[in-house]
Amino acid sequence: MSFSLQQFQLHDKVAVVTGAGGRGNSIGRAYAMGLAAAGAAVVVADLNAGGAQAVAGEIEQAGGRAIALEVDITKPESTRAMAAQAKAAFGGVDILVNNAALMVELGSASAADIPIEEWNRIMDVNVTGALNCVQAIVPLMRERGGGKIVNQTSGGAFPAQSIYGISKLALVGLTTTLARQLGPQNINVNAIAPGNTTSDAGRQLTPDDSPFIKFLEASVAMRVRGAPDELVGALLLLCSSAGDWITGQVMHVDGGWVLRP
Repeated sequence: MSFSLQQFQLHDKVAVVTGAGGRGNSIGRAYAMGLAAAGAAVVVADLNAGGAQAVAGEIEQAGGRAIALEVDITKPESTRAMAAQAKAAFGGVDILVNNAALMVELGSASAADIPIEEWNRIMDVNVTGALNCVQAIVPLMRERGGGKIVNQTSGGAFPAQSIYGISKLALVGLTTTLARQLGPQNINVNAIAPGNTTSDAGRQLTPDDSPFIKFLEASVAMRVRGAPDELVGALLLLCSSAGDWITGQVMHVDGGWVLRP
């Protein structure tokens, strides 16, 4: 089969994006809008129901198809309800983007000092939450003969130097494990590791005048920050038939912050 740009099209696909309705200028919103622009019907899932509805409304105004769902990914019953509503609305699910996570909300406690309740809260959202979504959605992918899962990790996991980084490195482990286990069922599982972005959350966590940004300016190969939309190209590759032979990989989209062979 020869290559065609049509391989990037998602007109017959249904995508679920978690954390897609949070802060205004967010990566989740960019992902949802990008998938819709490629033709997918999008389930905009977020704990913030109003934010999810706003993003779904943007997609519909642009001529796309979307529904908004209030979802708590730490609760299996909530993710199962999400899967059921996605199937009722669009007939099934082909793509799952595990984007929802705690980041800005986290403090700076060291691993030696963090209260175990706080540790558990972070892992419940950033790792177990993704697994809850996988367990809810994979049965629908099996019904359709396969699917694509993309987990949102972070450049901050390479190497992990914070509790957030630890949670995102654990998500890499989940990615490679699921890739191996679900590959025979025609389900690709990959991850995207963004660098620092101009999202509202990114600017809040690391303002332009922060020491960390100054450090990156001296070490990143290209631009220190990218816009959320600059992650969409990688997402479309991993979610479309153009990426059918890619699984178990972490795609770094960060201007050359993390350089890997």
